Amino acid sequence: MKTVGVIAPTIVAMDANQYRVEELAEVSGTSVDTIRFYQKRRLLEPPRRDGRIAWYGPEHCERLARIRELRLRGLTLGLIGRLVRGELDATDEPLAAAVAAEATEHAAAVLTLDELSQRTSVPIAILETVIEAGLLVPQIHNGSARYSTDDVKIMQAGLDLIGTGLPIADVLELAQSHHERTRATAEQAVAMFDAHIRTPLRDAPLTDPEKAQRLVDAFRVMLPAVTSLVEHHFRTVLLAVAQEHLEAVGDSDELAVVATESLRMHGNET
Repeated sequence: MKTVGVIAPTIVAMDANQYRVEELAEVSGTSVDTIRFYQKRRLLEPPRRDGRIAWYGPEHCERLARIRELRLRGLTLGLIGRLVRGELDATDEPLAAAVAAEATEHAAAVLTLDELSQRTSVPIAILETVIEAGLLVPQIHNGSARYSTDDVKIMQAGLDLIGTGLPIADVLELAQSHHERTRATAEQAVAMFDAHIRTPLRDAPLTDPEKAQRLVDAFRVMLPAVTSLVEHHFRTVLLAVAQEHLEAVGDSDELAVVATESLRMHGNET
């Protein structure tokens, strides 16, 4: 008597352009984990369901290619999500790319936390405290935190302050206070840019490429101008406060040092 085997049913896609998640990963060059991560972040539309099987189509391939393109331009996943969902104008994309390019040019993130610790001789535990306080902000590259050579300089400046005799707790408190005030100033500058440049341009009788170019041009003027203004003002006020303090409690030699430094600073600017 022959034994009749039970043949399991084969689930077949409705057409050749439908993929299971493993097949989508292969044709798009994206890992399965990344695809699922993008779905959770709402960067990728949910697949079509056929029972327990999820089917993806050409639109998912196109979206993954678009995400890859925007990531290569340096955009964050938060910005990419808003762009692909149509929550931002097309004219905002070049501005976002310009902001990302500026950050990459001036602070290329290449160091891991361990490497940053080695370069600065600062224990990882202290670096983590600085990061938690928001004083050291990592850049995310392929899902991993990276730090720049500028971060090395900042940590070394902090060590220099501690080397003068200032307690580390006081230095961290000063840095935290500066961070909060600097962020408030930056938020005010961005709000001004949005209210007086970006919003009027969106309603201007110009083509999208013209609007985008004007936004980028305005940003490239604003960034160095605001940076120079804030840096110069802080340095000037710091010296003025130091001089006022020494006039109240200092001796003639201390006053002479501050006066010389003030003259040197203004001499370098002329």
